[in-house]
Amino acid sequence: MDAVTIRDVLEFASDLERSYVAIVHGRTKLRVGSIVYVAFSLDESIIGFGFPKEQRDGLVGSDPATFMLPGPSDMRFNWVHARLDRLDHDEMCEFVLDAWGMVVPRKLFGARLARLDPAPAD
Repeated sequence: MDAVTIRDVLEFASDLERSYVAIVHGRTKLRVGSIVYVAFSLDESIIGFGFPKEQRDGLVGSDPATFMLPGPSDMRFNWVHARLDRLDHDEMCEFVLDAWGMVVPRKLFGARLARLDPAPAD
């Protein structure tokens, strides 16, 4: 398995509607409007992404070598961190897509999902 890089994430996210890259205090972030849905550590080894608070402990507990809780000031947000080099490409795409889906209108997210997994024809 090749380690996922920030370049892989940015390439995947470049196709997500309303998404854009912002550099804030040297850190790369992905936004929709003013809402951040993905952010990287300064050294680009850690990815933070939108993730439901109520599912966070389960994710971190499932693989604590990969996933970690955000810092205390970010615990109030729907957010989790992961070591980028421990994610495989499919996992990264799923987490980034779901994080994006948390910040765009449901209709837009639903349309994206429908394009990825079209219903079988009758």
